[in-house]
Amino acid sequence: MTGNAGELQRIGLVCVPTADQDRAIAFYESIGFEKRTDIAMGSGYRWVEVYLADGPTGIALAPPPPGSDEIVPAQTGITLNTQDIQATHARFSELGVDVDAEVSVMGDPVPPMFWFRDPTGHSLMVVEQP
Repeated sequence: MTGNAGELQRIGLVCVPTADQDRAIAFYESIGFEKRTDIAMGSGYRWVEVYLADGPTGIALAPPPPGSDEIVPAQTGITLNTQDIQATHARFSELGVDVDAEVSVMGDPVPPMFWFRDPTGHSLMVVEQP
């Protein structure tokens, strides 16, 4: 990417806190992410990043901050795209992912979508983009 010095270029990572990184890694891998980074940081902390196969933007599965063991589930604001929302919803359901009961179809210009929750309870959205 080109640009002027000091300009932002792209979103690299979105941090999603999780108390159980191994469980989160297994979950995200089960829905199509790949682990690209897993680095020990000392004091039992690890820096973990997962990405979709061809995606430049990743999700950092971050441990809770020192002195805090409780993580409150949140809406992450993360939106993932699929070409076939019904097939993705069915696949997630078959995998046992905590998904909405059905795909939300509101009509143009809003694309079909559904939400799902990761093992920590954080919500992410899947949107159809043919």
